[in-house]
Amino acid sequence: MRLIPCLALSALLCAAGAASADTLLVDRAQHKAHVALPERGLSAAQVQARFGAPTEKLDPRGGQKRQWPTINRWVYPAFTVYFERDRVIDAVLNQAHASEVGPKPAIR
Repeated sequence: MRLIPCLALSALLCAAGAASADTLLVDRAQHKAHVALPERGLSAAQVQARFGAPTEKLDPRGGQKRQWPTINRWVYPAFTVYFERDRVIDAVLNQAHASEVGPKPAIR
């Protein structure tokens, strides 16, 4: 007889915990698989032709030694593109809002 109220209470507590969970960037990225991102190996000119001018070009990082190539970063509204010299090495989705748990913002 006491089993049914305990089960109902535990189900209610589980639902309440899920409702207050953080949104993970990984979850949003999996749901938004249709977002077009630049492919690895494209040139900077090809990225600009396909996606337009970036909203911001961040300062380059690296390049202090020959074995440390310069990494350039272009920020678009939905994603950031990372270039080694002028070739895409990666593109990642940006955080949708400040409460979303994901990568730290780029160092400016």
